[in-house]
Amino acid sequence: MRNLSKELLKCKHPNSRKTKALSKKAKRVILRNENNQAQNLKRTLIANKIQWFLDRIDSSITQCTPQQTEQLIESYLSRFDEELEQITIKQSIGNRKKRQHASRQDVIKMTIEREREEYNTCGLEMPNIMRETDLAAFRLWDGDLVALQHLKLTRISKTMLNKV
Repeated sequence: MRNLSKELLKCKHPNSRKTKALSKKAKRVILRNENNQAQNLKRTLIANKIQWFLDRIDSSITQCTPQQTEQLIESYLSRFDEELEQITIKQSIGNRKKRQHASRQDVIKMTIEREREEYNTCGLEMPNIMRETDLAAFRLWDGDLVALQHLKLTRISKTMLNKV
């Protein structure tokens, strides 16, 4: 990117073919970097969710039952309850008119709503811990974002767990 800006400065006329080609190349590089950042952000969010499940699965279990999976997902969906309770306690103290942690509270509530809606409809994307082979492969994951693509993720919904 630095080399492109130096070359653009060397160009004498702003409408020359070389200037247009360099600016087109610069736009392409910028778009590629933005796409890479978006993909990395998505991978990080999925990795955080998967790591949460990995930390809470009992190591002695070879495969989870649908009831255990449902309990695990419900505890995942209620992971922010303590933080929301702390925020409401802080807001109730004193005669404050403003909500001190309003943005954090709104983000948490939107996240909970979205994830609960996913779970009730199409399902949460996570490793199928009800299958022994998938759970074994899941336990071997070391938290690397690049190795995340090798994990087999499925969507587990409430209706799917009730059918099994």
